[in-house]
Amino acid sequence: MMGHDIMGYNKAGAEIAYARFSMGNYNALILYNLLEAENYYAGVSGCGDFSTFSLPHMEKALNKYHQKYGKRGSGGEVDWDLKQIRDFIENCLKTAQKEGSIRVYFG
Repeated sequence: MMGHDIMGYNKAGAEIAYARFSMGNYNALILYNLLEAENYYAGVSGCGDFSTFSLPHMEKALNKYHQKYGKRGSGGEVDWDLKQIRDFIENCLKTAQKEGSIRVYFG
């Protein structure tokens, strides 16, 4: 099924974060924008490539999330997507705090 499968990996190659958006769900763009990863967006899915994000980059993404969306993420499709976006960024940030960076796959 076409869609956006975005996964975060630690240095050992273990998946530590996952976000899924159907191909018609434009909320995927919120995560791409927060990560400043629009060039990995390929319309109905990600481009099938990896990128490595530094700890400061992930801190910036979480700060942008909080500035724009605050504590939202409690009900409805948009809020459910905001929750999975926040969880994804927070999980990546935790790993980046330990390892200095995080590797993300955009599928």
